[in-house]
Amino acid sequence: MRNKTDIAKLAMDNRKRIIDMIYYAKAGHPGGSLSIIDLLTAIYELDVDFSNNPRTRVVFSKGHAVPAQYAVLHQKGFISDEEMHTFRTINSRLQGHPHILDIPETDATTGLLGQGLSLAVGMAIAKKRNNDLHHVWAIVGDGEIQEGQIWEALMEAPHYNLDNLILVVDYNKLSSSGSVNQVINLEPLDKKLEAFNWDVYVIDGHNFDDILKVIELTKKGTGKPIAIIANTIKGKCVSFMENNPKWHSSPLTDEEYKIAIENIESAKEAI
Repeated sequence: MRNKTDIAKLAMDNRKRIIDMIYYAKAGHPGGSLSIIDLLTAIYELDVDFSNNPRTRVVFSKGHAVPAQYAVLHQKGFISDEEMHTFRTINSRLQGHPHILDIPETDATTGLLGQGLSLAVGMAIAKKRNNDLHHVWAIVGDGEIQEGQIWEALMEAPHYNLDNLILVVDYNKLSSSGSVNQVINLEPLDKKLEAFNWDVYVIDGHNFDDILKVIELTKKGTGKPIAIIANTIKGKCVSFMENNPKWHSSPLTDEEYKIAIENIESAKEAI
């Protein structure tokens, strides 16, 4: 098993993969990909074993941030170096949202926001009925929680005692429409989820002590569905992207690409 430092450095490598994909495609969603990549890297390292069948599943509901998932799957050997430069091109497997028929390892076709948690609930129910003890992770964006279907699924999971289901909220506070809580206020999000009978943990989504601790907790189980509210920074580790709504979806110029890679390399050296 990789240690905390190894996983943190691997997340930085995945950040570089994200920037590369979006730079060469001249399109994509860097901000939300960079905010979730620390947690996503750790989840795949610590709770997803592709040699197992059945295995833990990851439903990447915030599908527009799929460069983060492609980065992880490239590191795992499911996507080649050459294919990474085909992101968002015609006939490429690497489209702007994950497609399970093209890449089965993505576990779900997502991108229509608000639907992924419902998919994850269905998977978790199936695992329960099949006596499969592996988890189902659902990764959602904070703006996505404003969709009504999310709240139906939030009610459903405790009703079916889905203690194998883990919800991760990438709480970077910015959506395509601006500040999430100015569009529709989610707060107090932790109390709302607790009222729906979830076990809720609020963490720093870039702190690997927090990340590894909560993943270890999920392995032990709590008897309830678990919700992890990960406070994150949109565009994390790239100076001009951090907390800047422009980078929800924007291409990079040559100079911006150079700065972004330098920022990430410096952050990796500091680990």
